[in-house]
Amino acid sequence: MALSRRTFIEKLAVVGGMSLAMAGMEALGFGFASAQAAPPTLTGRGKGTKVVVLGAGLAGMTAAYELTKAGYEVQVIEARSFAGGRCQSARKGFTHTDLIGNTQVCDFDEGLYINHGPWRIPYHHRSTLHYTKLFGVALESFVNDNDASYVYMEKGAGPLTGKAIRKGQIASDMRGYAAELMAKAAAKGGLDLPLTPDDRNKFIAYLVSQGRLSPKTLAYGPTEGRGFDIPHGAGVDPGPGKLSSPFALADVIHSDTWKALEPLGDHEQQLTMLQPVGGMDHLAKGFERHVGQLIRYDTEVQKLVQDDKGVEVFVTGKDGKTGSIKADYCICTIPLSVLRNLDIAVTAPFKAAMAGPAYAAVNKIGLQMKRRFWEEDHFIYGGHITTDIPGIGSISLPSTGWQGQKGVLLGYYAFGAEAARISAKSPADRAAFAVAAGQKVFPQYAESFETAFSFSWHLAQYNLGGWAEWSEDARATAYPVLCEPNGRLYLAGEHLSYLGGWQAGAIESAWQQIGRLHARVNAA
Repeated sequence: MALSRRTFIEKLAVVGGMSLAMAGMEALGFGFASAQAAPPTLTGRGKGTKVVVLGAGLAGMTAAYELTKAGYEVQVIEARSFAGGRCQSARKGFTHTDLIGNTQVCDFDEGLYINHGPWRIPYHHRSTLHYTKLFGVALESFVNDNDASYVYMEKGAGPLTGKAIRKGQIASDMRGYAAELMAKAAAKGGLDLPLTPDDRNKFIAYLVSQGRLSPKTLAYGPTEGRGFDIPHGAGVDPGPGKLSSPFALADVIHSDTWKALEPLGDHEQQLTMLQPVGGMDHLAKGFERHVGQLIRYDTEVQKLVQDDKGVEVFVTGKDGKTGSIKADYCICTIPLSVLRNLDIAVTAPFKAAMAGPAYAAVNKIGLQMKRRFWEEDHFIYGGHITTDIPGIGSISLPSTGWQGQKGVLLGYYAFGAEAARISAKSPADRAAFAVAAGQKVFPQYAESFETAFSFSWHLAQYNLGGWAEWSEDARATAYPVLCEPNGRLYLAGEHLSYLGGWQAGAIESAWQQIGRLHARVNAA
């Protein structure tokens, strides 16, 4: 009986989870990669048309760059003293004051930084990679998964609880035991599948290979892929070495360490990703080199009015002086969390739709260590430490500066209520909290710590959250309303994409809206 594509994908999900299902969808052309690889071609009339862009994040600068190329007269209004929006990196001298009055000046050593905004680029986000290549932003590998990294779980039960365990060992044990159970069921004809004897033998051979099972007993045991208790080496001592012994299946399950294997089920989370050399803000600076002369910095939007002839945006500068900018159209990339509190002339349904998404509470902290102990003592080069310590989320090790003296690691990356709880602390207390948690995993943590820089996106004045979070109902009702222009106002940003929280979402949203605006101008 022929399988439909839908049934095939459903069966992939049953066998291999969402990661296998998404791989199948990608192979059939239904993946979750960027919808576009290049901006729209804006042919026709653009010269003489004025556009004011609100916000110099990636969406705003994308719109300004592409519209200017097509002959539009563009001015960009930005509340901050720098461009990039969420595309930020904290390095020596970077200053931030949050909404509860904490002012921090980053004092990392020269050359060190933390990407407290976006920090990685999947290979299939072709829109982001379009501009890194166009603007000459050098890239390097970002290690998003590392079998050598640790899993540390406190809330489970059994002998593995509260211990730092290599992720590769957990992965090997779970894969091996799962393959053992399936192989034994298949060998006894216990799988309810229409397999021929030859099919069954080949399937068992596959499971033996994947789980490193004994071909004779179909049992899972010590394997080279899991590692060695005594490494092998040259000469006769230590000789052939000794394979490490698997943890008991029950211990792995009850310790909750297997949960570390879940995050890479998301198609956006590749094993190896990309990052700009020297910090993600180099992408923003690439845009800024081309459109910086169009940006009016330190200028807050207060009000927007419009009629059938144009728009007028009222602003206040850093010096307190007020003014206004008139244009034919407006592209607004201000996050909805901020925009819905401003005085803007839109219809009532449009205004109501802006309340549709919630915004994520998100925390990050960079910890400068005087010694790269994770490399020197634990042989971990990049990747994440998965933990269930409240308020931490994950600890991430840098994918750059290998074997240098110092390094900055991500001490926590937390969301929701835990992020809100930790962000209420002073910067010094946030750092102390992060160091105390990391000490549980690495004995060298506290003695190596030098300085910290923390950032809470829900406490950032011009963001009020990390990214938009759409419920299913709001996505179906409010989202389509906001994707359409309201008069002469067009919205763009990650919040108006299905790539929420990703730079590709902001870029492609801008591409879509400038394409619509250009078609309207040329149809007039």
